[in-house]
Amino acid sequence: MQLRYFNQTGWTAIFNGTETEIGRMVRVEGWHPATGTALAVDPQRGALRQVTDYVDFSHLERADQVAAAIPGGGWRAHWTDEGPGGSPLREQVLAWLIASQGRATAFTVDAQGHVKDADSADAFIPPGEELQ
Repeated sequence: MQLRYFNQTGWTAIFNGTETEIGRMVRVEGWHPATGTALAVDPQRGALRQVTDYVDFSHLERADQVAAAIPGGGWRAHWTDEGPGGSPLREQVLAWLIASQGRATAFTVDAQGHVKDADSADAFIPPGEELQ
């Protein structure tokens, strides 16, 4: 499970890409103590690197910081046409992640045990109720 819109610093670095690397979003892991520049993991070097050292660095964007996680509480996510052959699909809400700004994001688990966010759901069904 990747939480690309959630991280500890609340910032994501955006890179445009080069001839050898595709555009990407990378979590900001911290800040350089002397310059204040955002730092991201450089997997090639195995170390933190200033985002401004990359030739394709574009800008920073806000990310959510997780303030709390609460159980799904019996809620279900509903997609009108995401099931087999365009049929309806319902998945159990595993948990709600609460962002520092108060936004709640549902995370579901499918029959294979894969966890993903349910931001694209068409509706959320409360416990004990059916979709009208």
